[in-house]
Amino acid sequence: MAIKNKKIWISLLFTALFLFIYRFGYFIQIPFVEIEYVKQLFSSGESMFGFLDVFSGGALSNFSIVALGIGPYITASIVIQLLQMDIVPILKEWSEEGQVGKEKLNQLTRYLSLGLAFVQAMTLTIGISVSYNNALFGPGTPITPMTYIYLSIVMTAGTAFVLWIAERITQKGIGNGTSMIIVAGIIASFPDMINDLIQKYIISGGEEIGNIFIFFGVILLMVLIIIGVIFIETAQRKIPIQYANRPATASFRGKSDSNVPIKLNSASVIPVIFASTLMSLPTTISNFLTNATAKTWITNIFSASEPIGFVLYIILIFVFSFFYAFLQINPEKMAENLQKQNAYIPGIRPGDETASYFSRVLFKITMVGATYLSIVAAVPIIAAKIFDLPSSVQVGGTSLIIVVGVAIETVKQLKTQSQEKQYRGFID
Repeated sequence: MAIKNKKIWISLLFTALFLFIYRFGYFIQIPFVEIEYVKQLFSSGESMFGFLDVFSGGALSNFSIVALGIGPYITASIVIQLLQMDIVPILKEWSEEGQVGKEKLNQLTRYLSLGLAFVQAMTLTIGISVSYNNALFGPGTPITPMTYIYLSIVMTAGTAFVLWIAERITQKGIGNGTSMIIVAGIIASFPDMINDLIQKYIISGGEEIGNIFIFFGVILLMVLIIIGVIFIETAQRKIPIQYANRPATASFRGKSDSNVPIKLNSASVIPVIFASTLMSLPTTISNFLTNATAKTWITNIFSASEPIGFVLYIILIFVFSFFYAFLQINPEKMAENLQKQNAYIPGIRPGDETASYFSRVLFKITMVGATYLSIVAAVPIIAAKIFDLPSSVQVGGTSLIIVVGVAIETVKQLKTQSQEKQYRGFID
């Protein structure tokens, strides 16, 4: 019934309009920068920012005003969320103040995201410029500290503009604005990925029959990963509960629909982002070093494409998966909430025993979720090594998890809005 709902159509058109405006920023390039040289760096795989470039839909390699996209806001949100864990008492107080506290936290997150955007822009411009002998700038450009500050301010303003668009989408469009911005960037990079595959395996290597098999094999692998991601992202472990003050006749045919659902991948894509960010910091710093031996050692240890770095990458994903899962789902708090509602798990005593049960279940579920995240994160690295894929091609990875997750939530929201209209029409 969503097709006949005018409000949904207006929201969809509003979302499409603002996503188009965001995408238009891709073509507005930052001044003083040699765009062709930057694109060459990204296409050759020499840059360590390819992971972020996929999220921005190529805006980073194009060095546009929206090059940083929504990335600084995501980092700021994670930092603020972690600081609420009794690290900064005032933030914990705000988190318990309801809507007023939520507004304060959102405002602080915006300010922090702009500060991080400035730092990231400064690091990006200085890092590339120093690493490649000031080849970032065009001929005749005065290379002074003010030049870097000016470019950083321009890129920070672009991030502020993207945040404003995301808020408008959240308020008047469909879905979460931040998520929709990320998905728009990822989907925008898909045509270039397919084009690079065609160029390498069909046009350039079309004479060899093996290249054709590789092309279709990579496409098939993408499809299988999408199916697997959809299955895991929708999977839940439902823990049945009963209410002490609810009569048995309230259940239909002796069965109760009351349960506590826990997603199989309760940590979502955050552990992979954490691990990727932590792994990228040493390699970013190594670009400022002049010692070639030190650079090589750092690359071997912290590059996910190298054996040692790959193992460290997977370990970090597991560690962050358990950390974030237990941060998102607090077994003690869940047990306390059930006790306040006069609810209990059949066969489990309320209180500490219920909290212990939730902890055991969450540990087992997180083990499966962490394994799933590790496989999805490892597939692009392994596939790139086996098939010698272009740097722009990401077979699987976090991008697919985000796209699938946002698509599922958007469909749920559309379904909820259409059902609300049906209910109102029935009552009226």
